[in-house]
Amino acid sequence: MKPITALIAAISPQDALPLARRLAASGLVEELALQVPPSVDERPLQLAGLPCTVLPASEPGSAGFLAPLLAGLQTRFLLRVEARGQLDPHPWALARLLQAAQASGAALVYGDYQDERDGALVAHPLADWQQGSLQDSFDFGPWTLWSVARLQQGLAQQPLPDTLRWHGWYHLRLAATRQAPALRVPEPLAVLRPLAVRASGQKVFDYLTAAREAQVEAEAVHTEHLRILGALLSGPFAPFESHAPGFPVLASVIIPVRNRTLTVADAVRSALSQVADFPFNVIVVDNHSTDGTTAILEALAAADPRLVHVVPERRDLGIGGCWNAGVFHPRCGRYVVQLDSDDLYAGTDTLQRMVHLLRDERCGMAVGSYTLVDMDLEQIPPGLIDHREWTDDNGPNNALRIGGLGAPRAYATELVRSNPFPNASYGEDYAVVLRLSREWKVGRIYDSLYLCRRWEDNSDADLPPEVAARYQVYKDRLRTLELQARMGAKA
Repeated sequence: MKPITALIAAISPQDALPLARRLAASGLVEELALQVPPSVDERPLQLAGLPCTVLPASEPGSAGFLAPLLAGLQTRFLLRVEARGQLDPHPWALARLLQAAQASGAALVYGDYQDERDGALVAHPLADWQQGSLQDSFDFGPWTLWSVARLQQGLAQQPLPDTLRWHGWYHLRLAATRQAPALRVPEPLAVLRPLAVRASGQKVFDYLTAAREAQVEAEAVHTEHLRILGALLSGPFAPFESHAPGFPVLASVIIPVRNRTLTVADAVRSALSQVADFPFNVIVVDNHSTDGTTAILEALAAADPRLVHVVPERRDLGIGGCWNAGVFHPRCGRYVVQLDSDDLYAGTDTLQRMVHLLRDERCGMAVGSYTLVDMDLEQIPPGLIDHREWTDDNGPNNALRIGGLGAPRAYATELVRSNPFPNASYGEDYAVVLRLSREWKVGRIYDSLYLCRRWEDNSDADLPPEVAARYQVYKDRLRTLELQARMGAKA
């Protein structure tokens, strides 16, 4: 028997024909199945004379679709091809995936590829899987080769719930990778002519705009995974009592910045315009700007003594390092509240609401909600980002699955001084959120307190694939470290 059953997801059989022919001719595929929408005409594949089973699927991620598919597997491996566009594998690519799977014993194997755009080929490297690769949206590329043995072992430990409608593949991935790692082959194995090309700055909000029921289902799958690993946290989480003396003000707004002449003055004025029943200041950490930002800040500081303009001695600081420079500054307040140099507070009460939440509910940190706007402050889709997937009981667990928690973020300064930001410029805030939520109460405000301006200079506006993969690896490393810490705490 040949080693592979291939499942090709396609919008129509015509789309799948070239790849189906390639796979049938490879000498490695025993069975070929085509997953199509229920209304699709099956005749094109029948006329092509391919030994193919057509599987209509209205919910291809459901247990109802996956259970009979898995039960009927007779081969050692399952090749899953997603409906992302026309996939053109290199001549020996399938053999390479199979070789890697057999040599490693991995739960699943995937590889890099190239995008074809306007006749040109663009490298599309992927991120290496690690234990903290917990997002249901983790990108394995357009095709993956699964070990049927690892799938069966995972399902013996955690059967596929009959109620799953959307996240059956996510369940299978978590179950299988508890038995063995996933393995990336760092070579371009195929060319993909994608159905659609979207910038990273658009994709980043996809999970927030998914159906609420689907998000709840993904959270349930993920939570059970943490329970089996021994990493599941349970509340109530500890209230934070601030006892350190000597803070000069109750709160500080911290704004790290480098080269933002177009936006930094607006951000600073937004912070200084806050109305509060306590003393506060604004600490801007100017990371050696070269475009005139420094002169703007010097003029603003001369006009308002509440503005603390800090230029670090070091020149190797990322955004996280600049945050630390502000948090450890002698003029820093008992609580610190975030404002990015691109953004604005939505009203004059944002600072007071965040600080009162921290103080009155004795939270270690607090997170508000924000609205996406353009440079003219006009709302843009998806609008309000309120992260209502957070719950007091399960939020710290679900934080390992999602991309972030929102803005503005506020912290007890003592806790950040004990758990400094990593010196990075992507994911640095996520690292602190994960660490603090492991132990202390996190407060939430679901009203819009913050205007997040999206423009071409946002750090995640349109990342090249290699940069997106590097960022994914870093955030997954943060998740891996936090996951291991939580597992260790339970041991």
